[in-house]
Amino acid sequence: METKKILITGGTGFIGSYLRAELLKSGHFITIVTRSPEKYAEEQADNQKFVSWEDGLDEAVEQADVIINLAGKNLFGRWNERVKKQIYNSRINTTRKLVDFIEKATSKPELLISASGISIYGDHGDEIIDEKTSPANHFLGKLCIDWENEAGRAEKFGVRTAFPRIAPVLEDDGGMLEKMKLPFWLGLGGPVGSGRQYVPWIHMRDLCNAILYPIQNKSVSGAYNACSPNPETMSVFARKLGNVMNRPAFFKVPEFVLKIVLGEGSKLALESLRAQPGVLLQSGFDFEFADLEEAFADVI
Repeated sequence: METKKILITGGTGFIGSYLRAELLKSGHFITIVTRSPEKYAEEQADNQKFVSWEDGLDEAVEQADVIINLAGKNLFGRWNERVKKQIYNSRINTTRKLVDFIEKATSKPELLISASGISIYGDHGDEIIDEKTSPANHFLGKLCIDWENEAGRAEKFGVRTAFPRIAPVLEDDGGMLEKMKLPFWLGLGGPVGSGRQYVPWIHMRDLCNAILYPIQNKSVSGAYNACSPNPETMSVFARKLGNVMNRPAFFKVPEFVLKIVLGEGSKLALESLRAQPGVLLQSGFDFEFADLEEAFADVI
């Protein structure tokens, strides 16, 4: 891949940290937007710098070939109206601010890759879904549509846009897997809810490659599902995790318990999303980890 100047929001988060490492390894020059750039003073280098949302962002946008927007409050946890507002604003307002800077820039980036979520589709039971499936009429569906639409404004200024709809990510030190491992280590692991709901997933390495894919493949634009082509039911997901960890997987967490603990946030675990990465597969993307048990074995 040709060396690029890449601006990243959310570059110090779970996904962003891995993506940053991949970009540096590939020889790109990266600028990370953060609320506290002084925290990363020791990481400043010729090929990596940190700027704040309030100072230096205009210049960074002017210089960027590509912008990758990953900023947003973590979805995991109990939701109430205050938390939902934080989740929404952390995505919409930051994306709006970024696109406003793009509008003002004399020299504009060639590409904006702005994250979205696989939860946009909502519960579809056993139905196979892809990018042509309509968004759900609930909080997550509306959130993702507004998020994509906000980023899509950049197209008015001649900037190609792409929206990876990111599935739960498999990596050892964060995300869904980090929360599931402890009960399994204690011998108390098992499926959540009915166990019949399909769980979309993606290995972190495949996700980083999927996020960067529109840089090298200029035919990719708009929304595309960043998920493995092999979603599994929650029961199979739990069994395969137990196999790799050499732990039992028969302690079910009932749906009503999850709803009590997480409220509306329980949708993340209970909705069935048998999602396919149609755009990636049709454009020739090669998954390194298409098999769930192999993905678990790599990260645990």
